[in-house]
Amino acid sequence: MTDRPAAIITGASRGIGRAIAISLGAGGWDVVVNYRSDEASAKGTQRQIEDLGGACRIFRADISVAGDRRRLVDFAKDSFARCDMLVNNAGVAPTNRADLLEATEESFDRVMGINLKGPYFLTQLVANWMIEQVKTACDRKFRIVNIGSISGYTSSPGRGEYCVSKAAMTMMTRLYADRLAEFGIGVFEIRPGIIETDMTAAVKEKYDKLIADGLTPIKRWGRGEDVAQATLAIAEGRLDFSTGQIIDVDGGFHLRRL
Repeated sequence: MTDRPAAIITGASRGIGRAIAISLGAGGWDVVVNYRSDEASAKGTQRQIEDLGGACRIFRADISVAGDRRRLVDFAKDSFARCDMLVNNAGVAPTNRADLLEATEESFDRVMGINLKGPYFLTQLVANWMIEQVKTACDRKFRIVNIGSISGYTSSPGRGEYCVSKAAMTMMTRLYADRLAEFGIGVFEIRPGIIETDMTAAVKEKYDKLIADGLTPIKRWGRGEDVAQATLAIAEGRLDFSTGQIIDVDGGFHLRRL
């Protein structure tokens, strides 16, 4: 085990997850980058972290699968022998947007499996490991960060399963924050708004116009780095008395102004 803190970040081969991984790596953290399919991108994240002087390992796992979750945690134990932070970032949108009255159970199960069931039970695994670490390393701090979405409270009937998964993640955050507080493990939700990623590339023109027309008080797209900075603030202990807190990283969208 090294003297450096270690983090597991799911879905970190690209987008928001990559930005978080690079930010933590640059900040002196050892990082386990989880990915599901894009090994080349995961290796790209690893190279960027190593170029900054950080240590990074990559591991392929589908967090919706119980065996994969267990293997990911075992890999982190073998790699760094500690985990000071879990970032539940992995998430998917429906493969095909479908009206709420026509959406399929298959799509619902896929989205909920990756966006909710996976983080819920991965957090259970990691939380129990963190509790074990608390007993032998009381000088260290442990934190869990869930990456939510403004879709958790904003209706999008063309991707209802995604909205439901993110709304449920808010309650998941509160539940774990409550349960783990006695062990000094902080649990937080970061709620991104319109972030420029691969997932939003298909709707870029739509949101370019909406942002220009004042959808958000801060008239620009969000960037992965914006979410990474909020995560880094949690990692550095700046919010340790605020467990269960939602941090909006959305250009002011949550103000719901008239």
